[in-house]
Amino acid sequence: MSQPDRAPITIRDISVEEHLRWLREQPSASFLQTPAWGLVKTDWRAESVGWFEGDVMVGAALILHRTLPMIGRSLAYIPEGPCIDWGSPRLVELLKVLRDHLKAKGAFALRLGPPVPTHRWHAATIKAAIADPVTRRYDEATPDVVAPLGTSVVATLRRLGFRHLAADDGFLAGQPEYVFQVPLAGRTEADLLSGMNQLWRRNIKKTEKNGVVVRVGDASDLGTFHRLYLETAGRDTFTPRRLEYFERMYRVMSAEGPDRIRVYLAEHADDVLAATIWIRVGQHAWYSYGASTAAKRELQASTAIQWRMMRDALAAGATVYDLRGITNTVAEDNPHIGLIRFKVGTGGEAVRLAGEWDLPLSRLLYTAFSLYLKVR
Repeated sequence: MSQPDRAPITIRDISVEEHLRWLREQPSASFLQTPAWGLVKTDWRAESVGWFEGDVMVGAALILHRTLPMIGRSLAYIPEGPCIDWGSPRLVELLKVLRDHLKAKGAFALRLGPPVPTHRWHAATIKAAIADPVTRRYDEATPDVVAPLGTSVVATLRRLGFRHLAADDGFLAGQPEYVFQVPLAGRTEADLLSGMNQLWRRNIKKTEKNGVVVRVGDASDLGTFHRLYLETAGRDTFTPRRLEYFERMYRVMSAEGPDRIRVYLAEHADDVLAATIWIRVGQHAWYSYGASTAAKRELQASTAIQWRMMRDALAAGATVYDLRGITNTVAEDNPHIGLIRFKVGTGGEAVRLAGEWDLPLSRLLYTAFSLYLKVR
């Protein structure tokens, strides 16, 4: 007997309440796909859309629009999304109705970043690659896992005319293609600790012996976080965000979910030595921002704060602790290798995601926009 025809897939604007209800039904989703993130990014215009199969909701997305001056057409950006079933047999339909929806709204291009892994490198593989003088990048080392779903999604995007926004080091103006994650599913604190390298375990013991205390703060501690963050920016030569940005992030994310965001502080005596921002959506927890002072570095406050956040993520039911972006390098002479070594010590894994992809909806405007980005 033949199967009845399935209802067509449609897409429409949805309310914040509908969007949040969908996210609560998912095991996890990127915090960049929450309605709150649209309130954080005030320099973009945000909208929530939902996919429907008949009357049944089958996906949602936060879309950020950056409008071109004078022309009024926008780049429609879906960071680390959309939140759909990327393994759906109707994936092409889902993407086509999104394309048509945005084209009708005047977007000149669609940019998205499927939150699906394509490759994974375990800690032992990364250590071996760092020790190998010939291997200089992750994509030159044999991965431990090649994910069929990620491979299929990439092939589908190419077939639909999407363009991969590749970057030699794995970083773009948008979201990183390479991230470092510690799997938490089915693990205990003891198992997490035993999976770390000897240096991490020794430093954790050292922080406890030396009296470093880590606490969860609140909005009143953001000024302290920002002071350390500015010091870190000066030391590591990156452009810092203003305090108001973090205050807004904390306010809107806290309003959206009671345990969506936390600020952590590592203290010794009367000194705050490190501070971080932790975010969780469902079963996924992120180390989002970190800062530290150069004072008392021998006390390993950054190690203490990471260990506390990992344990808290585990206690909250997270299956992944995400240390966010890494560069595509395992070369000893790369300036980022110290950060890679620090993260590898957790016993986690490097994960390559599908990356960010553009679909031009107006080739003329997209070409002009691409040229502008190259020369600005």
